Parts: sequence; structure tokens; C-alpha cells
Amino acid sequence: MKKALALLMALAMVLGLCACGSGAPASTEAPVTEAPAATEAPAGTEAAAAEGGLVGVAMPTKDLQRWNQDGANMKEQLEAAGYTVDLQYAANDIPTQVSQIENMIANGCQVLVIASIDGEALGTVLDQAKEAGIPVIAYDRLIMGSDAISYYATFDNWDVGMKQGEYIVEALDLENAGDKTYNIEYITGDPGDNNINFFFDGALSVLQPYIDAGTLVCPSGQTEKQTVATANWATDAAQARFENILASYYSDGTQLDAVLASNDSTALGVANALASSYTGNYPVLTGQDCDIASVKNMVNGLQSMSVFKDTRDLAAKTVEMVDALMKGTEPPVNDTETYDNGTGVIPSYLCEPKACTIDNYQELLIDSGYYTEADLQG
Repeated sequence: MKKALALLMALAMVLGLCACGSGAPASTEAPVTEAPAATEAPAGTEAAAAEGGLVGVAMPTKDLQRWNQDGANMKEQLEAAGYTVDLQYAANDIPTQVSQIENMIANGCQVLVIASIDGEALGTVLDQAKEAGIPVIAYDRLIMGSDAISYYATFDNWDVGMKQGEYIVEALDLENAGDKTYNIEYITGDPGDNNINFFFDGALSVLQPYIDAGTLVCPSGQTEKQTVATANWATDAAQARFENILASYYSDGTQLDAVLASNDSTALGVANALASSYTGNYPVLTGQDCDIASVKNMVNGLQSMSVFKDTRDLAAKTVEMVDALMKGTEPPVNDTETYDNGTGVIPSYLCEPKACTIDNYQELLIDSGYYTEADLQG
């Protein structure tokens, strides 16, 4: 009887191991044409990944170029470090993202990396992660109101906004404006993305003295963050809003001097509206992410600048965080004061953004291997 019982227990262990070995979900690959040129993964990656832990990576959407790049970079670098990756995109649908994270927890992911669609919509599912003892790294977008967040990996988002504001000040030479006035309009991103607070407020920290002095004026009167927000950072929504602004406030020949756009997808909507509905001198137009379409616009004089956030750097730092958590050591952080998600300050690592213009895009984007010359043709 003891021998039979031992045989049954051994068989159960073998079946359990087989189930664990075959359960890693297939990841959703980002389109190759939209990801920066990547180096080939080291030999033996597949064998190493088979021995490593399972990491869940939840991205919000494939509709914006940058998330494809983030996901592809993260997956490549995690696999090169020896981990199996479950990479999922949620098509900007919150229930889909919740379901994906639930599946990651159920499938035994040992660390979760989450770029949320709505920073306040994941509380319940993250409670499940906490109960299961799974560390959670908020990726680029801070997840609010949950004490399940262990760390935050992002760029210095306040500095992103400051760089946009500083560019406008320099381009319009506002320090020497004297009695001149300049017309400015504003557009930012999704109201559910906590980052808009840092982008928008960072820019206004630079521009506010010129607004208070009457040097910068907004003819539309649309200056409040919630008023100038754009659902899902959608280009078509940005275009529709700016076509209305141009028709209502600039069709009489009023000059538009600057548009503070928080990112490239909204800047592209503005550029499309300007092309169809504006005949004055082209305004200063800011952006962020250095999306291919916006870099092409920069080269063609249709966007003034973008803020370059090298997603390879952010992916590399996130992989370091994951690796430390897997090994029971302290993840790298360089900010323990700024990012409070409502349950306390989240230890963070902030990567450095860089201002990109027609003068330095070759060095930042081409020479660094982020894009090839061919990517920017056409």
C-alpha cells in the first residue's frame, strides 16, 4: 500500500510540473515596423527563459506607436535576462486589461509590470496581486489609490513639461517680448492618465510668469487641464477640437503663435487641423515621444520639437527592477519623494527625457539606432 501511494504521489508531481511548464501564455508581438532597431538577443536566451520566472507585462494599447516600442523593448530585454514574458495589449479597454491581469495572476506570474489605461481603475485586481504576494511595478503611468504598487518606473515627467515650456519661451523670445503679446492654445492627454498633471503643470511652471504678465494670451479661453484633455490621447479627437478652435477664434486672420501639445499624437491632430483650417504663420508646436509621424513633421517644418524618451532606457531600468525583485534584492530607485499615489510615496526610477528638434534629431534618433534613415522616409 505504501509503495502504491508513493507511486501515485510521484505521478501527481510529474503531471504538476508538466502543467507549469506548458502554461506560459503567448505574448502579443508589436509590429516590427513600429519598433526601434533592436540588437539580437544573446545566444541561449530561450534556454535561459525556460529556467527563469514568468513576468506579466500589461500595456494599454497598440494604437499609439510608443506602446508598441515599450512592449517590444521590454519583452526582448526580459527574455535576454532569462525570463518568460506574457505581454498583453488591452486596446484601451479597461475590462480587457483587468481580465488580462487576472489571467497573469492565475497563470503564476511572479512580477507584474503594468502601464495602466486608467490609473484609478485597477484597485480590485491589484488587491488580488497583493494577496498572492506578487510585486507590481507601475510602468510610465502611476497607478493611483492602490497599496499593491511596489515600484514605479517612468521618465521625469515634470521635466518633460518644463522642456516643452522652455522651448516655447525660447522660440518666441518671451524674455524680450516687451509689450508684445502672443496667442497660445493648449492640449493635453487622457484625463485618466496621472502623467498629464506632470506634463501640463511642468510646462505651466515655465509659462505662468508670461501668462500673468499678459505676454501669453489664450483667445479660446480654454486653459483648464480638464478642458484641454484628450480622451485616449486620440489624434482624431485632438484634430476635431482644434478645427473648432481655429474656426471660432482664428478664421478672421488672428495669428496663432504657439500650441502647447503634451505629446505627439495630440500634436499630430493639431498639425492636421492647421493643414485644413489655418492660413496664418505656422505656430510653435510642441510634442513628446518622437513618434515617426511627428519626426517627419519636424523635418518638414510642421512640428517644432518633441521630447525624446528613449524607451530602451526605460525598459532596461524596468528589467533591472524585475531582476532585483526576482532575486530578493533592492530594485534601483532615484526618487522617493515625488510620486504619491494616494496610499503613500511610491519608490521610483526616473529616466531622463531629452528635447529633440530639427537640430539634433539625427544624433538622438538615427545615430543612436532608435530609428533608421529608412524609417523616416516618405
